[in-house]
Amino acid sequence: MSSSIPPGPSVGIIANPASGRDIRRLVARASVFQTAEKVNMVLRVASALAALGVARVLLPPDLGGIAAGVLRATQGAVQAGAALPVLTFLDMPIEQTAVDSERATRAMVEAGVAAIVVLGGDGTHRIVAGSAGDTPLATLSTGTNNTFPELREATLVGLATGLLASGRLGVAEACRRNKQLVVQSGTRRELALVDVAVSPGRYVGARALWQADSLAEVFVAFAEADAIGLSSIAGLLEPVGRSDPHGLHVRLDAARPAFTLTAPIAPGLLAQLPVAGHARLLPGEAVAVSLPAGTLALDGEREIEFGPGDRPRVWLAPHGPLTVDVPATLRLAAARGLLRQPAPTIAPA
Repeated sequence: MSSSIPPGPSVGIIANPASGRDIRRLVARASVFQTAEKVNMVLRVASALAALGVARVLLPPDLGGIAAGVLRATQGAVQAGAALPVLTFLDMPIEQTAVDSERATRAMVEAGVAAIVVLGGDGTHRIVAGSAGDTPLATLSTGTNNTFPELREATLVGLATGLLASGRLGVAEACRRNKQLVVQSGTRRELALVDVAVSPGRYVGARALWQADSLAEVFVAFAEADAIGLSSIAGLLEPVGRSDPHGLHVRLDAARPAFTLTAPIAPGLLAQLPVAGHARLLPGEAVAVSLPAGTLALDGEREIEFGPGDRPRVWLAPHGPLTVDVPATLRLAAARGLLRQPAPTIAPA
């Protein structure tokens, strides 16, 4: 929208136009996350960033209507006198794949943004985190699997990100370091933010993994008891917090189950799972996948096909992505009066 670069901090916003639209929305009767709401969320974030002095917001182009909707709404808001940062759309090709998010993230990091706000599910956040390095992420859930991004009002995420970007709070105060899972299969290495599931199916197919009978193992970095998705299997066995130093490994075996567990593996989809056992996953402790061949799903989506020669291994790494801790940041802002302004001086009559 603008070729000039104003002085002051900048923030990137990546909104995945495809998030919340995979096959799990059909089989589990979950609602589709509309493009119009994603546009509104981007605008609410931008308004909060402007209030904290963020001068520029970088956004990727897309063919899903988000960029066009933001541009139209912004033009109307400017005409109405609303305060918004200068919006700059990245000059990049669009492939309508995960490559778009990777490319946008790298461009934002190279541009020196103070943080990247991400609208998407676990898969979107995984892609962005893989290219963000130590640039903090501010997470907003708009996907099917929303375990890593917490459900929160976009205005509050914008305020917390603005406090960080403007320098009112430092990274050590405003952000937390997350765990992640590392997968090595042959020469290929990938990361997962929440879970890695092992399936005997040999083909990636529709990517989204939602059939209970296609699960052999689940590895999790963290798993809350009230989670939705594959991590709920671990969360209902032995909850693991985001700050706990370990993860969990769950083995499923219909031939030799120790017991059956009822778990919500997708919104509205409850499965009966034959649990053979589970154990804590310690940092750096590589665990070999039990199946000789199959697929690996990272954060709910099939990504890797493997055979006997690949010998996949999974381990927990404590040095994962940085994310803005919205509640902690806003508590600090309240305690230090960071959102207060002096009352205007009233001249005597």
